[in-house]
Amino acid sequence: MHYPRALQNLINKLAHLPGVGPKTAERYAFYLLSKSEDELKELSDLILNLKKEEKICHQCFAWTESDPCEICADANRSSKQLCIVENIQDLIAIEQTGQYKGKYFVLGGLISMIDKIGPQDLNISALNLKIKKDKTDEIIIALNFTLEGETTSLYLQKLFKDRVKISRLAKGLPAGSDLEYADLNTLKSALQYRSEIK
Repeated sequence: MHYPRALQNLINKLAHLPGVGPKTAERYAFYLLSKSEDELKELSDLILNLKKEEKICHQCFAWTESDPCEICADANRSSKQLCIVENIQDLIAIEQTGQYKGKYFVLGGLISMIDKIGPQDLNISALNLKIKKDKTDEIIIALNFTLEGETTSLYLQKLFKDRVKISRLAKGLPAGSDLEYADLNTLKSALQYRSEIK
């Protein structure tokens, strides 16, 4: 016996989500099946409106409700210091430490030969323009300590080493880990004790 087609289609679709395998997708589908029509409508409306209500900040490329985002619009934050992150999750993780008072830039991914993602697929040309326009003094490379993160960091170092001071988060973060999952104290220390790259 098989699941009804609509239920199986939902399970298949949920299994495409990151970190969700077939069994977890099945549990999610049955959980949703147990909810009222109003609750399902509320969830579907949130999903449908996600891209309508959110936009990308033209200055830092983070998802936001306003353009520019509240960090880019904040005159009290230094534009001379720029923290480069892979995605909005990493930006939020660093922001929650309360240690950083500069601005951010979201690359929108990492260089990955396996996934055929090169520098041209990231927001690197916009980053180059931003550094020139804002006369940035320091860039802090806050990328994950993974193969892709290290490859991207090396590329950025070569690109900007003669134009701006470059530093990286301290390596108190475990190798191969994602910033968004680091605890606040570890992330605070990594930011506070970052090292300059020469």
